[in-house]
Amino acid sequence: MSLDVPTALLERAERGEVDDADFVEVVRVSLPYAWEVVSRVAGELHSGTTEFADNVVAPPDEVARGQLLRAMASDAIRGGLERHFKVKLAFQNCHRVAAFPIAAVGGETYTTFIGTRAQLLNQSPELRNC
Repeated sequence: MSLDVPTALLERAERGEVDDADFVEVVRVSLPYAWEVVSRVAGELHSGTTEFADNVVAPPDEVARGQLLRAMASDAIRGGLERHFKVKLAFQNCHRVAAFPIAAVGGETYTTFIGTRAQLLNQSPELRNC
């Protein structure tokens, strides 16, 4: 199980929709490494003048790697993070998370980053097992 959902929130979810703030708080608490990475790249994007900000540091261990993979693989988690941080996330390999301005989606830099050529060029022998 990737998220530690408090009983009260699970009961509310069984009765109907829950708001993004409650969901994102569960993500923050349950996947702290993923939260830290996304929070950092979103902050760098919002405070800088670059077209995007990305994480190029490998996770410190397999637990952290698993958190990041779960966050990026889940449409609900990824979407919640994107709405919370007001960014579009892109993901390569097992740790390269990038934050783009939402307006960049469809643009040349974003399209290049998410393209097959960039994925192939971002490979290395040490990343093949992730």
